[in-house]
Amino acid sequence: MPLAIIPGVLIECDPSIKSIIVNIDSDNHEFIIEDLDEERVVVKENMVALLKQKLEDRLKENLPPVDESGSDA
Repeated sequence: MPLAIIPGVLIECDPSIKSIIVNIDSDNHEFIIEDLDEERVVVKENMVALLKQKLEDRLKENLPPVDESGSDA
């Protein structure tokens, strides 16, 4: 039986960030090759840029609005 080799990248991060990565992957399972532990995951090398963008978008969604009024109150 032939063995498929998938190039991967090890990502080490806080458990909260890893949880978001796992959540992003849960829709189509297109990013994660191996879920190693609470702080490490191996993702497909060719999907790193897209995963990074999705992660940044998800983090922006959860940020509180920025007060641009210029007041300190």
